[in-house]
Amino acid sequence: MSVGTNEQKPLSRNKLLRIAGVGWMFDAMDVGILSFIIAALAVDWGLNSSQMGWIASVNSIGMAVGAVLFGVLADKVGRKQIFMWTLIIFSVASGLSAFTTTLTLFLILRFFVGMGLGGELPVASTLVSESVKAEERGRVVVLLESFWAGGWLIAALIAYFVIPAEFWPLEGWRVALLITAIPALYAIYIRMKLPDSPQFRVKEESKKRSVFQNIATLWEKKYARSTLMLWVLWFAVVFSYYGMFLWLPSVMVGKGFDLISSFKYVLIMTLAQLPGYFTAAWFIEKFGRKFVLVTYLLGTAASAFVFGGAETIETLLISGMLLSFFNLGAWGALYAYTPEQYPAIVRGTGAGMAAAIGRVGGIFGPLLVGTLLTKGYDISFIFAIFCVAIVIGVLAVIFLGKETKQTELQ
Repeated sequence: MSVGTNEQKPLSRNKLLRIAGVGWMFDAMDVGILSFIIAALAVDWGLNSSQMGWIASVNSIGMAVGAVLFGVLADKVGRKQIFMWTLIIFSVASGLSAFTTTLTLFLILRFFVGMGLGGELPVASTLVSESVKAEERGRVVVLLESFWAGGWLIAALIAYFVIPAEFWPLEGWRVALLITAIPALYAIYIRMKLPDSPQFRVKEESKKRSVFQNIATLWEKKYARSTLMLWVLWFAVVFSYYGMFLWLPSVMVGKGFDLISSFKYVLIMTLAQLPGYFTAAWFIEKFGRKFVLVTYLLGTAASAFVFGGAETIETLLISGMLLSFFNLGAWGALYAYTPEQYPAIVRGTGAGMAAAIGRVGGIFGPLLVGTLLTKGYDISFIFAIFCVAIVIGVLAVIFLGKETKQTELQ
């Protein structure tokens, strides 16, 4: 028997993309805001590099927990319900964090923000993957990921115009966090408009299956190679992404630019994400998932290497824009590729577990930057570490990955 929401009339591809994409955009806005909030809190609360790294890492710890928990629940109660509740959790916690006065309480709330974010992303990509035709699935999921750039652009604009301003009695960064509570209202719209995945069914088999059975299935002979590949790839991508991108404004400050100028330059770099997504969306159905992942990740590694050692504003901007272009294009392919590895009964679990392993990388990435900066290591050396991690992810795709272009989901 199907879930009640499945009786709704299926949405058109574009409407589904728009509804799910706005939720994705809100996620990106929150993550993007955090990178600017960290730089502002460093000034306002006098944080050192290690404390700044912990803010980003606690967010990733929450994302790891949320990816596992909500990925499993998505296979039990449906993709739509989990998508809605994760939006509520992260937006309410983010709004409440605007009123914190201590780093400890801020970190606790960021954990819950991370839980919501970590659960929403793999569940949303699974829902969209299961709702479109095989021949356009990859392109649509990459376009879903492109809403991430929109969220980062909004975050950069808020950072540029809101965070430096004073809104008595609140500082600008507190007002910015209050804005991130808006997605809670959007969840009500989702409740009314979004049907569940047409592939999700509550069957006796899924009711009887335990969480441990679902996780064990990922390591059965049929799926073990794909699971290993995804876990290595996700760890490498998230480790490098959060290590680099959450520190971009702070790195710019460290290279001698003031806070306002740093926000402006990061906004310019962020604009390059959009063509990165759109080109990846075109290539992914023409040349395949593996081609896009390998090409765009190698482009990311090369750009990161140049950015880490850049001394002039021209080199920083060009390499930073290329870093955004290639890295976010690779993210789009990653979200398209992941749900295609598993059958529907464990697809949420598989995508959630892969994302959770990635979030473990997201814990260590920002901490690594903070720790090494505190010890006096140059940023070029730190970015070289991220380059190596990305290359390891590329090798996993080449030797362990299978091409899933235009294959029907099980």
